[in-house]
Amino acid sequence: MELDLLVKLTSKAWSLKILALLHDGVPGRQAPLVAATGASRTSFANSLEHLVRLNMIERNPGHGHPLRPEFRLTAEGAVVAAMASRILKSVPDDDAFSVLKRSWAVPILAVTETPQRFSAIKSGLGQITDRALSQSLCLLEDREWLKRDIDVSQRAPYPTYLAVNAGMRVNRAIGLEA
Repeated sequence: MELDLLVKLTSKAWSLKILALLHDGVPGRQAPLVAATGASRTSFANSLEHLVRLNMIERNPGHGHPLRPEFRLTAEGAVVAAMASRILKSVPDDDAFSVLKRSWAVPILAVTETPQRFSAIKSGLGQITDRALSQSLCLLEDREWLKRDIDVSQRAPYPTYLAVNAGMRVNRAIGLEA
């Protein structure tokens, strides 16, 4: 999976959870999915439509029979859903999932497998603002998902960020190709 797709995918709070649930066998009908996510109907609907636009899920053309699902994974969606399931299993509690729902948390963890400078993270994520990156780094550092070290080997010391603990488990679950 490309980093750009990961950024688009995680821009809606419930996208990862919807994909993971479909991958793990929750019926592709709206009512069971809403109940399993715990999302409000509005945010759920926004995330669902977002996944349709990204071609991760599609409306089932055979829907109408009570046993047929309303939505199903596309071929690309099945691959991404497996990754989403791995991510959610790497942080099983709801408190940790609240961090993953934030727009930039998962993409930041994806690029911090090795120590990265602020500027390298920003350039890797493209459209992220300095403020959003700074706030996300602080949140992940407070949760101890990122470790911030000061590199003093250069004339001007600078901080580097590295995924640790749950952050490293998420990073490994993503498995981005370089």
